Amino acid sequence: MTVIGITGPSGAGKTTALRELEKLGGAVIDCDAVYHSLLEEDSALQNELEERFGPLRDEAGRFDRKRLGGVVFHSPAALAELNAITHPHVTRAVRELLRKAEGQGKPAAAIDAIGLFESGLDRLCDTTLAVTAPPETRIRRIMAREGISEEYARARVSAQNPDEFYTARCGYTLINDCAGPREFAGRARALFLRILPQSP
Repeated sequence: MTVIGITGPSGAGKTTALRELEKLGGAVIDCDAVYHSLLEEDSALQNELEERFGPLRDEAGRFDRKRLGGVVFHSPAALAELNAITHPHVTRAVRELLRKAEGQGKPAAAIDAIGLFESGLDRLCDTTLAVTAPPETRIRRIMAREGISEEYARARVSAQNPDEFYTARCGYTLINDCAGPREFAGRARALFLRILPQSP
């Protein structure tokens, strides 16, 4: 099974590319979803975070992600500590999902992670792929997808790493400057067929 790390900024088209890999029989591991699931279900992780950041549960006793966000997102040092605590838990969960995909006979598995390199998840990959798009395109996509203002979308885009951060580190790059999603999907499929020559 070929493990492909897929990364890039928000709104670049990673989801469209990942759908094409799924059509070729590949598995997709969404690290955001893994992280959110761990925050809700992993009591050991919850306890570690509360030891470091204080009470993080709501009135009903459920772990409150927004409260955690309020603590860390305005402090780079606190965010770095959050990542240091959570990355090992996420990596263990991703390893388990990779084992499951291999057991199912999947030809490939994609690790979808915006922080692929910062988390060390790239070390689990056979190759890596950067998905990028022009900033104005990404701003329009984020606004349409999330119903947010242009000002907020621009702030989100400007806060992320530049394209060069991803393209310099990855083995492959897909630039989403296509006329529409169908054209980009075809471009992504063609690349995956190169990476996975045994795919049908």
